[in-house]
Amino acid sequence: MYERKPISKHFLSDSARVSYFRKEKKRKSPMKKMYLLLPVLFVQSFFAQTIPLIKEERLMKCVEFLASPAMQGRLAGSKEYNNAAKYGANEFQKAKLKPFGDENYFQYLNIEYNQILPGEEFSVIRADGLKRKCELGKDYIYRGFSGSGNISAPVGFCGYGISDSLYDDYKSVDVNGKVAMVFKYQPKWNLQNHGWQNGNPREKARVAFQHGAVGILFVSFPNDEKPQLPIGSVISGSGEQNINFPELHIDIPIADEILNGTGFTLKNLQTKIDSTKNPFSISTKNKVKIKVETDYAKEKQTMNVVALLEGKDEKLKNEYIIIGAHLDHVGGQGGKVYFPGANDNASGSAAVMEIAHAFTDGKIENKRSIIFVLFTCEEQGLYGAKYLANHLPVKQEQVVAMMNMDCVGYGDSIQIGNGKSAPQLWQIARQIDANNDKMMIETTWNGGGADAGPFHDKGIPSIYFVTKNSYEHLHQLTDKSETLNKSLYQQITKLAFLTVKEIAEGKYQREPVLK
Repeated sequence: MYERKPISKHFLSDSARVSYFRKEKKRKSPMKKMYLLLPVLFVQSFFAQTIPLIKEERLMKCVEFLASPAMQGRLAGSKEYNNAAKYGANEFQKAKLKPFGDENYFQYLNIEYNQILPGEEFSVIRADGLKRKCELGKDYIYRGFSGSGNISAPVGFCGYGISDSLYDDYKSVDVNGKVAMVFKYQPKWNLQNHGWQNGNPREKARVAFQHGAVGILFVSFPNDEKPQLPIGSVISGSGEQNINFPELHIDIPIADEILNGTGFTLKNLQTKIDSTKNPFSISTKNKVKIKVETDYAKEKQTMNVVALLEGKDEKLKNEYIIIGAHLDHVGGQGGKVYFPGANDNASGSAAVMEIAHAFTDGKIENKRSIIFVLFTCEEQGLYGAKYLANHLPVKQEQVVAMMNMDCVGYGDSIQIGNGKSAPQLWQIARQIDANNDKMMIETTWNGGGADAGPFHDKGIPSIYFVTKNSYEHLHQLTDKSETLNKSLYQQITKLAFLTVKEIAEGKYQREPVLK
């Protein structure tokens, strides 16, 4: 799941790992039963039969492999991601699914790529000459699209890193030849209905560079109830990559070390700016040392993994259900750390593979055809899902539903998103859960969400399986397989399987998508 902004409460932190694309809808939405349900006893009986079909041991074995050091965080475009994709293709083959990509199981596309190479360093150099070498993964993380550099320079604090006609953090501070330190996100307040640009990292880096800076340090909001720690992220933004401009996300205590001697802490500075809604930028008395080398490619090949389970009904087999999850995560850095991405989203990928096995192991007589897909490059901006939505191997009108699974292994309950846009589809899953585990909450939203978004935008009814309170380890080094809630993980995978099965039986008719 890609990085969200902190204002998004549903998808909590990167603090909003980004929903550059989505927000939680807190209001509960009572839904009418728009769908003729199967007899309760039959559903409960079949649900019990899914226990041996959805195997916890196989789910966890898959997650453990995808989150292992050998996979190095599955950065799209890397050899480790390619190995994960080969693993997925092999699992689909073992489940006796047909290849449904451009070449065997693979659907290829090109993406922008950047890798942080070994030999990096970040240190704080005090005015008295004392130097403290900081720890990668704890004190700081490079932005996924950091440029290269080998610099030792003073630091200027530049507020939100905004420079426009109405509000300019750079007006009263000279950052020429210095490193700019700015808040990672835009203000939570507005100014005369002026509005802010999206404030993605590449945009803030570009503004700093235009003012003469030689690098940029992003910091989280210290006044948040739970300030965001440095996280791995490959969200960047549009425009050309500055290959010689380092970008780091540093922890708040490190920012305060840099500010030492100014008479201010980061908390003081945010409070002053937010209370006055005026810039307050300062030069610091300390320097930083940044050394980083990157391997950047404007275009590098990656792939979705796509497989087909053909329907058994002569007519309905020409109608399709898509069930998918993103396979990529945010990689590793400097040969020192990697982001396992067990919940995000080895869990969803393993669930999709397990559902494929359940259909063939259980000899399920699906009338409609089912397309199973592992998406690439979700973390960078949903590029794999967008590509498949725009290059479907079947006619768009033949796709009756799309189901996405993202961050389904950690948390305390089940949530299904986009129910306000596809209420009949949502109600199917809701009723199956109500007749069985009763783990699903009623809160939902509209407008897609993550990899369901591109299909929703095409007018394909879509729902999004996720666990509630799922993001404690989001984009952190601690997102490991041992943190997963195995029982909940098996339950949500069973629910997704039964929902796909129900739709594959042909009783659901494609509904109009509500925007």
